[in-house]
Amino acid sequence: MIVAVGADHGGFLLKNKVVEYLKSLGQEAHDLGTCSEDPVDYPDFASAVCQEIILKKADRGILICGSGVGASVAANKFPGVRAGLCHDTFSAHQGVEDDNINVLCLGARVIGQELAKEIVKVWLSAAFSEAERRKRRLAKVEGIEKRFRGK
Repeated sequence: MIVAVGADHGGFLLKNKVVEYLKSLGQEAHDLGTCSEDPVDYPDFASAVCQEIILKKADRGILICGSGVGASVAANKFPGVRAGLCHDTFSAHQGVEDDNINVLCLGARVIGQELAKEIVKVWLSAAFSEAERRKRRLAKVEGIEKRFRGK
């Protein structure tokens, strides 16, 4: 699986650990920055990660900022992106199985490195359930997205 990973300055250190962990699991990680703890804006990295998914250069994405909230808000503005803020393993697998999230958002100031690794591992191993009710609900979400894009 190809995973695009991006972070602002608040998530920089955890991003490096997550990229390293993804590689140790045999995943291909596209590290899209940031490259230091110098202040930057999370929407820029959400844009980079989401574009990789939209252009099918990555299968999934991970965004990390201080709380995970800003990254999640920004990512969910992109068509076809379903970002979920997860600070526990249940939300990570349930988010994929029920809601088909393709971007995992993490808060570096909320969770530690070991929990982040557990969440990433569970999220990577989860698959959308394809249950009829889940597909129906996702179709409604996609309908909202299309309606407000003017299509």
